[in-house]
Amino acid sequence: MSHVVCPHCDTVNRIPAERSGDRPKCGKCGQLLFAGQPREVGRDAFRRHVSRNDIPVVVDFWAPWCGPCHAMAPEFERAAGELGAEARFLKLNTDAEPEFAGELGIRSIPTMILFRGGREIARRSGAMRAADIVGWVREQARGAA
Repeated sequence: MSHVVCPHCDTVNRIPAERSGDRPKCGKCGQLLFAGQPREVGRDAFRRHVSRNDIPVVVDFWAPWCGPCHAMAPEFERAAGELGAEARFLKLNTDAEPEFAGELGIRSIPTMILFRGGREIARRSGAMRAADIVGWVREQARGAA
């Protein structure tokens, strides 16, 4: 049984491991748990997803004024679609949460951090292509399992 936080309402759902590929829905809001799209979050939702998901969580730290962030956004979305139920993809606007970004040690953007079991397992700064994001997530998640 794994715990998966709904990307729509932040409710923690229990999903049998063998059912993660069956397009499971949230028990509270009825939305798909794995829609294959990144979700914009603030500090509270970020903490809930990182601490309560049993799947890896990939967070893109970005800002609206950042050209490389905008260039990477569609690549990040494609990677989220490709990985589906393998990982949760979140986006955190560092301009909206500057103190929190500082607490996490975000020094440049875009920066991606991969979390598993509530802790950071990998970090990468700079824009990446979708295939590189997918490869990085799979490699790092496998190493941390």
